[in-house]
Formats: sequence, C-alpha cells, structure tokens
Amino acid sequence: MIVLGIDPGSRITGYGVLDLSSTRPRYIASGCIRIKADDLAQKLAQVYAGVAELIAMYRPAEFAIEQVFMARNADSALKLGQARGTAIVCAANHGISVFEYGPRQVKQAVTGTGAADKTQVQHMITAILALSATPQADAADALAIALTHSHARSGLVQQGSYGGRRGRGQRWRDYRPG
Repeated sequence: MIVLGIDPGSRITGYGVLDLSSTRPRYIASGCIRIKADDLAQKLAQVYAGVAELIAMYRPAEFAIEQVFMARNADSALKLGQARGTAIVCAANHGISVFEYGPRQVKQAVTGTGAADKTQVQHMITAILALSATPQADAADALAIALTHSHARSGLVQQGSYGGRRGRGQRWRDYRPG
C-alpha cells in the first residue's frame, strides 16, 4: 500500500512516498515541487499539476497532508491554505482517500515531541527510514506526514477528536459530483 505525504506550500511543496505494505514503512521517493509562477492562480495550477504527476507516477492508495496552522502572517496562512486545498482537490479528483494531521501531531509521531524543529525532523526521518542522505526540509516534512499516517493506520498515533491536538487523521468523505 503506497501513501503520498504532502507538505503544502505556495513556493515549495514537499512530497514523500512510502510503501506501507510490510511491517516497516519503506522509503520510495521524496522531493519538492518548486513553484516558479508569480501569479497565485498559476502557482496553484503548478501545485495541482505536480501532485497529479506524483499520483500518476506512484499510484498511491492514500494521501496524507498537513493541516493548516495559523502563522503570524494571515496572508501567508491563506496562501498555504489555498495550496493545501489544491493538493486535496487533486487527490480527491483521482479518487484517493485524504487524511490530515496537525503539525504538532506529526512532530510528536516522528521525534517524540510536538515542539521539534525542522532539523530534528530531518534527523529522525533519516534514521527511521535508514536513508543514505538527509532529505531537504520540505521533503523530510512530507515523509514525516506519510510516516505519521503509517503510525495512525497501525494505531500508534493516539486517537482523539478531529482537529484536536491529539487528533487522528480523518478521512474526507468521498464526493462524487453529478
């Protein structure tokens, strides 16, 4: 079972692909979709196209994405939310189940503390997945999201209410237009 983890962004969207069919998650690929457009609509189109290409290439059964959080800058949070929504719509249009995880929940699942920094996440992802090199920060975050989903599927992530601090990934209801 392949899972695609996405760390959304309007300039860089990280991705991580894991195979969850064995007892240990197995690394398949990771990287970044680098957005080159200046116009917001074109940025979102590039996010959609990049995620669609990943879906075509890896054929994931499930899609895990980080929940939006309120940053200091409301404009940045809105752009992040739009990039996130674009990636979710892409997965939904391809019939893939979508699961969401909060940033603190992802850090907790991977490092043991919800207050970990990006360097700690990178270090733990490299160690857990036995990678030969440290992935770029956005790719490591996406792998951490995919790994959190793996833990949630195994019951290792504490269950709670949707959107709560200790919430478990929630499946979006299938929507079939028309």
